[in-house]
Amino acid sequence: GYIYLMTADNEIEIKEAFQRAQKGHNNKAKLVASLNSRYNKLEDKTLFHEEFVHYLKYAMIVYKREPTVENVMEFVARFATSFQPPPKTEDDGARPEAEKEEEEEEEDDAEDDHPFLSFLFNFLLESHKASSHAVRFRVCQLINKLLGSMAENAQIDDDLFDLIHQAMLVRATDKFPNVRIQAALAMTRLQQPKDPDCPTINAYMLILENDTNAEVRRAVLSCIAMSPRTLPKVLKRTRDIKENVRKLAYQVLAEKVHIKALTIAQRVVLLQQGLHDTSEAVREVVCSRLLPAWMLRLDGNFTELLHRLDVENCAQTALDTLQAIFRGTPTEELLQNRAQLDNRKLVPVDSLSCENVLYWRALCEFIKGKGDDGDEMLEQVLPDAATYADYLYGYLKAVPLLSEEQRADFNQLELVMTKEFISQQLIRLIGCLDTNEEGSRKRVLAVLQEMLALPQTPSSLVSLLTEKLLTLLPDDHRRIQTVAEIISDVRDPIMEASKPVDQNMSRRQQVQLAEVKVRILEAKQTLEDCIAAQDFSRAGELKDSIAELENHRNQILQEVTESSQPSDKEIRAEKSDPETLLRCLIMCAELLKQMSIKTRIGPTISALMSSLVLPSIANAHPAVRNMAVVCLGTCTLHSKELAKTHMVLLLQIAQLDEVKIRISALRAVIDLLLLFGFQLLSESAATQTASQSQSPERQEEDAPAAEDRGDAAEDTAQSILVMLSELLDSEVSDLRSEAAEGLAKLMYTGRISSAKMLSRLVLLWYNPVTEDDTRLRHCLGVFFQLYARESRVHQEVVEEGFLPTVRTLMNAPATSPLAEVDINNVVELLVELTRPSALIKPSCVCLQEVCVHDYLAVRMCGEMLQDPTAPEVRLYAKTLSNLELSRGETVRKDLQTLLQQLVQVTRALVCTGQRKVGTAKGGRKPSRRAESSESDGENVPESLAVVRPSRRAKIAALEKTKLDLNTLINQEANVS
Repeated sequence: GYIYLMTADNEIEIKEAFQRAQKGHNNKAKLVASLNSRYNKLEDKTLFHEEFVHYLKYAMIVYKREPTVENVMEFVARFATSFQPPPKTEDDGARPEAEKEEEEEEEDDAEDDHPFLSFLFNFLLESHKASSHAVRFRVCQLINKLLGSMAENAQIDDDLFDLIHQAMLVRATDKFPNVRIQAALAMTRLQQPKDPDCPTINAYMLILENDTNAEVRRAVLSCIAMSPRTLPKVLKRTRDIKENVRKLAYQVLAEKVHIKALTIAQRVVLLQQGLHDTSEAVREVVCSRLLPAWMLRLDGNFTELLHRLDVENCAQTALDTLQAIFRGTPTEELLQNRAQLDNRKLVPVDSLSCENVLYWRALCEFIKGKGDDGDEMLEQVLPDAATYADYLYGYLKAVPLLSEEQRADFNQLELVMTKEFISQQLIRLIGCLDTNEEGSRKRVLAVLQEMLALPQTPSSLVSLLTEKLLTLLPDDHRRIQTVAEIISDVRDPIMEASKPVDQNMSRRQQVQLAEVKVRILEAKQTLEDCIAAQDFSRAGELKDSIAELENHRNQILQEVTESSQPSDKEIRAEKSDPETLLRCLIMCAELLKQMSIKTRIGPTISALMSSLVLPSIANAHPAVRNMAVVCLGTCTLHSKELAKTHMVLLLQIAQLDEVKIRISALRAVIDLLLLFGFQLLSESAATQTASQSQSPERQEEDAPAAEDRGDAAEDTAQSILVMLSELLDSEVSDLRSEAAEGLAKLMYTGRISSAKMLSRLVLLWYNPVTEDDTRLRHCLGVFFQLYARESRVHQEVVEEGFLPTVRTLMNAPATSPLAEVDINNVVELLVELTRPSALIKPSCVCLQEVCVHDYLAVRMCGEMLQDPTAPEVRLYAKTLSNLELSRGETVRKDLQTLLQQLVQVTRALVCTGQRKVGTAKGGRKPSRRAESSESDGENVPESLAVVRPSRRAKIAALEKTKLDLNTLINQEANVS
């Protein structure tokens, strides 16, 4: 043995140092200093090295993060780096020259690594491949601590650097996540961001993309150096599956990345996703870290921030961003930031820009959202309604209407688009005005009506203007009247006269004329109803009043003629150019949308339907046709009679027109089926049959025709399902998504119950073709969960679709995209969906009664018995063990019988080696019978017969490839 002599009080034995280092409260600096002075006095250091490592090994075999072991690691790292010269500090100037010179000499010696540090590194590098994961973990942890404890300007020998580097790159792919984390942290100081091929950064980027452990990804995120190469990878982590990785990614971006280093698209996407993240914590980090960091770099200037986003194309994201910042800003500060408002509390027209108008709107909406508390503040940032209405009118009138040639000039077009964007924001601000006072409300209404009637108002503003107009009107009757009058004005304008006309006078006459026209239409409609109801006395009165109204109309026309003296033809000219029709249809659609669903379709809307909507469905202009279909679809929701009449028309459009229009028609059909159900079809079939027969008396005799009607309805229902089914195969992703969403809604609400359709939707969800179709994937992903958990009946539908789905995938030809789908995954999903415990309201009796998984088990056993050599048998056998079976006695017996049969069949196959013969001939018929008798009355899906041939072909092909194997197996069997 080697005995150390204590040369002074301040020196300490290695063993004792290690023992004392384990206690957290011990002063590590003192321990380090005393061991250090001991080390420096030794002539031969090797024994010290050996003994030090001997004690270190005790700590290195512990994988668990025990506090004592962590303390030892901390001590070792501090001791090893205590030989380095301390970093130079600011107050060097105050020290005597002699000391400085001495130190510089020492530093020159220390340029080469200290022998102890080199020794420790070498020991660690030798141990990094140890079979014990604890040792590998501690090696990486120590290297990380050593490199981290070294001074900022510390230098390290090139060869040693390379060795450490290589070792850590290997450990970064260790199978234990904790080892990978420490290795990743250890490489932090080995990064060289300026080197385009730095191996550390390459390894980091690989880990961020591919490491399955979230904590490892987080470790790399926390230490990766930012550069144009690494930024995209860090941005991608904001969409990580784990919330704490996403959270850290946003923190890293806030701390290390300047807003100018990101492109506009990147900024917008970050805010869009961050502010709507499913996790509260992530949203919080975006609001409390990322946005303040950006605002700080832009000196708190909101308009600057909006300049950095593309507000015209992502207004909603910009609004959400502003609202998030406002929430964290004291109210007084918000009111100081209204610098661009003049003394009328308006933004001067010539300084309106996309950014400041959006900021103004966001501020007003935020304050308005505070309720009564915000009323006084709102008065400081918004004028009274009448002043604002005039300001808006002035701006909207100045938006120029471009001709076709001017539209071709991009600069002019861009200018007008900017003005339209500003107009939209100004119109939306109407929602913040105080319109309780009658006078100001009338002024705002007058301006909106005026703008809607003006031919130069851009059509992109029509629906917004109409929406705001309707919110200011209290009841549906007034809304219908007002919109009908504006539409009448737009379609039959009174032509300009050759001599100057008194504008107010002409406007009044126009309004009177529109009112009279609407009343005539209403009266005529009522007259038709009276004649139909054979109420002739009332009809007589109506005829007189119509005559009076027509006289009144002619009188007004006469006055107009006298005041302006145009030719008679000019006055009556009805405009039917696409632009005008589109404006009228947009107003009509907005009206129908805002009306209460309970409001019946009155004469005014019937008149609009017959004079405007139905003729436009055949218009040559696609935009007009589309809007007409939207109007028709919305209108039919208000009246079952109309729905019956127009259902067939909507179905035809859904199959024949352009994609956009087909989608509008498809939505209308789905909405009607959701609201009225499929019985709507039988009733519409009935009305059509009735209208074909000659007279009302005959209808009673034609009782047998009722059956045909039922068949007709069946056919229509069938044809709708066939149409939806065909659309699921459409090349056009929008149509496919719309049909899938429609089917999902119909199934969820119980209007359809079809295992076949469910199977189609599952296959569509898994089909690689729909990979980029986020809307479809999201919709179906939510639907399956909601649908199956809703009720036992729904689970039975899923169970019924189980075998057809598996068969389709099994029989998919190699060329089909379905051949790539992982069947195990699909089966797992279907098993999870049918789990009895997954129901929202699991029935407590379920333990006794037969549950869906029992039926599934019986079906799978039946399938396996039918063809024990089929490739899917393995899959079924594996799935059987994942089922949640009920405790019922009968079920248990049935399953036992089936399983015994299976075991016998399998044994027989293995023993005789008759696999080939068995499958080709005898094994099929009796098993089918056995399956049906054992299946507890469960009907086997009819699709069996259809699918069989291809399945047989597949088995035959498999047999061909198996032939050689069989001979071997037979030999084995004979030997045994």
